[in-house]
Amino acid sequence: MGTVHARSLDPLPMQGPELGVQADDIDLGEPEHEEKQEVLENKDVVVQHVHIDGLGRTKEDILTYEIADVFRAKNLIDEFPFQTQNLWKDSIKMNHFYYMYKILSNLFMDCLVYNHQFPIWRTNHTLKWEGVWRELGCLARTASFAVREESGHSLKSSLSHTMVIDTRNSTILPRKGALLKINQELAGYTGGDVRFLKEDFEIQLNKTLFWDSVLSTSLWGGMLLPLGDKPSCIADRFYLGGPTSVRGFSMYSIGPQSEGDYLGGEAYWAGGLHLYTPLPFRPGRGGFGDLFRTHFFLNAGNLCNLNYGEGPRAHLSKLAECIRWSYGAGIVLRLGNIARLELNYCIPMGVQSGDRICDGVQFGAGIRFL
Repeated sequence: MGTVHARSLDPLPMQGPELGVQADDIDLGEPEHEEKQEVLENKDVVVQHVHIDGLGRTKEDILTYEIADVFRAKNLIDEFPFQTQNLWKDSIKMNHFYYMYKILSNLFMDCLVYNHQFPIWRTNHTLKWEGVWRELGCLARTASFAVREESGHSLKSSLSHTMVIDTRNSTILPRKGALLKINQELAGYTGGDVRFLKEDFEIQLNKTLFWDSVLSTSLWGGMLLPLGDKPSCIADRFYLGGPTSVRGFSMYSIGPQSEGDYLGGEAYWAGGLHLYTPLPFRPGRGGFGDLFRTHFFLNAGNLCNLNYGEGPRAHLSKLAECIRWSYGAGIVLRLGNIARLELNYCIPMGVQSGDRICDGVQFGAGIRFL
């Protein structure tokens, strides 16, 4: 959708010899409430500038050449050599649609969610329906074509089920217990224009050791299966890398990429081994110092796209290729039972071409860490 800004060279005459009416001949009776129409097709105009939305770098590459004749136009017939009347009607329809979209997006926040939680024995289950109106915009001139071709609006309507078994004593820095979380999402059968089946899981085990130290292991994994002929959307894929997953790599900088833009993947796994200990010499013991922990870690993972025509053995082989891993140490600060902060010194290993690394100090904040 775009806008052409034009200015008339001659103002529309209200009286005078052009209209055949003199000032003395005007009858100032009761005004008639009739809609005045002006014939604009033959008016002289000059195009000042053209504004084009949502095309990013494309307008520099192609459209500048294609619309060059518009700037040489001298009237509306030259500017729009097709049916001018239909143009105005289509413009009104598009404007009405645009304003209606804005009203709906502001009213519903682009997302409608309904969920229901219920326990079964030692497990907690959540059933959720989600309707999301999404927009992927290409605002940067350097955006790759792989991203620009997916730009625009999409509508996702999905049903999901989540099962959780959580015996940990804390969700932020647990000292004992385990977590098992399995999530399935099916999109496309309740409407929308994206169709896929998505499965992912999370496992975490925590064990208290000597000297108030805690050993923690975690494993994440997931797979996305597109349904139908359309490929998966960039907004639905998995992403990996950063201070909350595979440390030592920049945020979401692992896996398929195009011209510096990371596109996500349809399958991934990530694992971590952590050792949390009290601060040396236990400063602030029994008070503020107990919020800090020393952190030693070893992380690994991989993210890729799969050929679903191959068998499971080929899938596992591809996920085992080009494994990124890192190790390091740092300090963790627990912010109540809400979030935590990490300041780590990271040494990334297994770096592949195109990966962005954070070799050295890396800061992270969040509620979910590998």
